[in-house]
Amino acid sequence: MSILTSNPSNPPRPILTGLRCRCPGCGQGKLFSGFLTLAKRCDRCGLDLSFADPADGPAFFVMSGVGGVVMTLFAILEIQVHPPIWVHFVSTFPLLLVGCLGTLRPVKAWLVASQYYFKAEEGRWASIGKHGEGGFCFDRRKESDRRARLAAAREAAADGL
Repeated sequence: MSILTSNPSNPPRPILTGLRCRCPGCGQGKLFSGFLTLAKRCDRCGLDLSFADPADGPAFFVMSGVGGVVMTLFAILEIQVHPPIWVHFVSTFPLLLVGCLGTLRPVKAWLVASQYYFKAEEGRWASIGKHGEGGFCFDRRKESDRRARLAAAREAAADGL
């Protein structure tokens, strides 16, 4: 049995399935139906992939990572060699293009696999209007009155002994 083959209660690690662009449930089926278009279902295990919504996360991480590396190389080249501008057009732009397009798909797959693995879902505001005692609507007068009644009851109990 492969390290990527698993049952739904024990899915494979997101990094393994993500970098291979495979289904996060079984680790074998194709995750994409196009270059960046997610398939509707896994062709092997039938996992419904409608839960997946990586939004702009992959693009942000890829642009930040690749941009940082390529711009560092650009700066080093400019400071040490000071080539004409056409050298930068020939070297820097293709590096950015290839770097971003080459890593965007695996990063998107990794984020989708992470959503499945960690059971990520949209945040919910379950506590709106339910602050309870000690929350935003805490009435200190009631607490003060309660403490006064307890003190009076203790005094009465002490006097009665």
